[in-house]
Amino acid sequence: MAELLRTEKLRKYFGMVSATDDIDLRIEDGVLTSIIGPNGAGKTTLINLLTGNLLPDSGKIFFQGEEITHLPTHKRVKKGMCRSFQIMNIFPKLSVFENLQIPVLSLLDRSLSFFKHVRSHHDANERVEKLLTEIGLIEKKDLPAGTLSHGDQRLLEIGLAMAPEPKLLFLDEPTAGMNPVERLKVLENIRRLSREKEATFVIIEHDMDIVFSLSDRIVVLHRGQILADGKPDQIKEDEAVRKVYLGEEILWERV
Repeated sequence: MAELLRTEKLRKYFGMVSATDDIDLRIEDGVLTSIIGPNGAGKTTLINLLTGNLLPDSGKIFFQGEEITHLPTHKRVKKGMCRSFQIMNIFPKLSVFENLQIPVLSLLDRSLSFFKHVRSHHDANERVEKLLTEIGLIEKKDLPAGTLSHGDQRLLEIGLAMAPEPKLLFLDEPTAGMNPVERLKVLENIRRLSREKEATFVIIEHDMDIVFSLSDRIVVLHRGQILADGKPDQIKEDEAVRKVYLGEEILWERV
């Protein structure tokens, strides 16, 4: 499969603590990848480095064959790399449709004329309608975003991250705080979007039921290093992974 992203000896220190230590990682097009690890393993730091929220102390990052190690976040977005965050990032008083209009118009370099000519942007509005259909919120497009359930707000946030039409999309704990029904709805949408190749997803997740049911590949981090990397069945049987997670809330046998 085609390579989307690659890192070489990626390092980041916070004082004397090594948050990422010589990370060599390869993300392939169309492979839904989960990144897991105990608290403090370096998961969020790694995603922050890949998406430009942090700069590495050493090492290199390549996206679609181009080095982007020191490229600002907004330029990485333009090249096709986006992310969602653990903290909800929506406009609660705007409608669901309007929330998605803003990044779509920005993608088309029309954000300055948004409030004056909003109804005249037919191509942008068509893109918003398509996004709403893809994430399963088309029936709720006129509702204020703040009135949506927690699960639907998470779906909207995924839609916001997809609005710039990314090739690679990082989701940081997309089902955090959801009840089982909401979690199932979000998982089904992520699985379908991945299958339809709307984007290549990389997910940080703590729920092992989600990780093993959703992933094509799992990368396990421990103390800033890659401990294991493989298909779900391989990770389940990895003794080093079992030892690291001993005492954690993960029960492989229930998956």
